[in-house]
Amino acid sequence: MRANPTGRQLRLGAELRKLRERAGLTSTQASQLLGVKQNQISNTEAGRMGVSAERVRALACHYECSDRALIDALCSMTAERTRGWWEEYREILPGALLDLAEVEHHAVRLRTAITAHIPGLLQTTDHARELFHHVVPDLTPPDIEHRVSFRIKRQTVIFRDAPAPYLALIHEAALLMQFGGPTIARRQLQHLVEMSERDNVTIRVIPFSAGGFPGSGQSIFYSAGPVQQLDTVHLDQSHGPVFLHAAAQLDKYRVLLDRTEAKALSPADSRDLIHRAIQRL
Repeated sequence: MRANPTGRQLRLGAELRKLRERAGLTSTQASQLLGVKQNQISNTEAGRMGVSAERVRALACHYECSDRALIDALCSMTAERTRGWWEEYREILPGALLDLAEVEHHAVRLRTAITAHIPGLLQTTDHARELFHHVVPDLTPPDIEHRVSFRIKRQTVIFRDAPAPYLALIHEAALLMQFGGPTIARRQLQHLVEMSERDNVTIRVIPFSAGGFPGSGQSIFYSAGPVQQLDTVHLDQSHGPVFLHAAAQLDKYRVLLDRTEAKALSPADSRDLIHRAIQRL
């Protein structure tokens, strides 16, 4: 029995629960179909108990799910905890941050929209360190360095072999925020230009002239799974990451990001605007 299931393990259980509820079955009825105890179904859906790919296929059959792509994707999630680089931080950082790294690792496409900050996957070390100096309550110097190194290591999803496509929608206001002073700000903007030239990275700036747009007051990070039902929305809150994956929530944030993207400049015009911001420093 798992004492602390990861976000990915919790998500697998949640998706199995959705399939059961969509089939109109109680956990007791599901257990009777499989010939197991009711608490085994409950513990599996809560992520406290592992489940094999064969059991997932059996559940899908009993739940009359015919979406083969979804079933295959769920089966791929049955392996035990991914032993990724983030495991070295498990006793150091909040578990939600490790869950975020695991979500990014498995995503097939990444999209973010942010107003006042540069997205974490595009931050320089100095820029990230300056941001963590403003966290409330104050972080100790070692905690700051742990978070900086963790944020920089998250960026491996951009540089690894066959990286997931990454789209960053950044408001012009974020380009003018001088965290750490002009020198650090200039290096951060130059880094944005360099990153925008990578084949898998698209940066589009929302200019002040675009006026209002949906979700302008929040940071949104959207990780696309192997099938749409396994997408994840990550909202960056002051108390830590919040993950959303209900169908209605995913629909809402897909529309929101589509409308936000429609307000943004083209990649080339965005690069020109970043260059102009550098020249003003």
